[in-house]
Amino acid sequence: MRVLITGAGGYIGQQLLNQLAIQQPHWTLIAADVRPLKRAGLKLNIEPLLLDISRPAAVKRCVATWRPQAVVHLASVSAPPPGMSEAQLHAIDVGGTQTLIQAAVAHGVEQLIVTSSGAAYGYDPLNAEWLDEDQPLRGHAQFTYAKHRREVELLLAEARGQHPQLKQLVLRPGTILGKRLSNPISELFKRSTILGIRGSDSRFVFIWDQDVVDILCRGLRQQSSGIFNLAGDGALSLKEIAELLGKPYRALPVWLIRAALGVLKPLGLSPYGPEQVDFLRYWPVLSNQRLKRDFGFSPRYSSREAFLAFLRAQGIS
Repeated sequence: MRVLITGAGGYIGQQLLNQLAIQQPHWTLIAADVRPLKRAGLKLNIEPLLLDISRPAAVKRCVATWRPQAVVHLASVSAPPPGMSEAQLHAIDVGGTQTLIQAAVAHGVEQLIVTSSGAAYGYDPLNAEWLDEDQPLRGHAQFTYAKHRREVELLLAEARGQHPQLKQLVLRPGTILGKRLSNPISELFKRSTILGIRGSDSRFVFIWDQDVVDILCRGLRQQSSGIFNLAGDGALSLKEIAELLGKPYRALPVWLIRAALGVLKPLGLSPYGPEQVDFLRYWPVLSNQRLKRDFGFSPRYSSREAFLAFLRAQGIS
């Protein structure tokens, strides 16, 4: 079996690559990334490949050349580097996925696995207290990542209707934590004071990185299809997170945070604008019932246990 993995040089991509190379020594793993992996130290069944997912001709050529039976699409930009335009982000996140779907259909790919995100549900007051996979995807007009995740999901839904022969496994993780993981959410927990919004619990669900990798491996092995939230049991509010960290928790009124960010961002003193209030106020809280019931996978850690494991591994206090 040949498996094309986009974003193979990323945090989850490298773990998936290493695990599959050991578990499936007879598979050929095409490890594609805009930053090519060095061949030194790679298992013999890994083929490193330079691929810019935003270039349609390169994507089509890659799929046509390798003819993979399965594609795992991990390439996306959740934390864009300074100076990257929205058009560039769109070309990677949305355009890259669209081209990949087209190439997969054209060349008989049997299964497409896409890591979407819980962000596709958006940061919206209309979101249910617990979001299952049948809830509407609202994205967010002012959060590029959430907006793009929704667009990607619409492309995937259209492809499911037009090309049912291409099995789709769509995964919507909550916040991923791991021993070596650093992301904008984990950085929040390193501050001396945890800031919240008055009147909002701001609940988070967490999933351990190895659980995500195990789900991807199982999905490939079983040729699974469907849409699944990825989250541990339960959720933690920002106040509970502050208590576990042993740090003070300050819940500020919405108007004050909006006003402060409205002043600080134009001055270059904050990367966040007033829209950031929605990010914490209406954080999507994912149900994992379908993952456990239909996919048959129970995460090793609850959200609380994943957070505590993250603190131990990274020495955060």
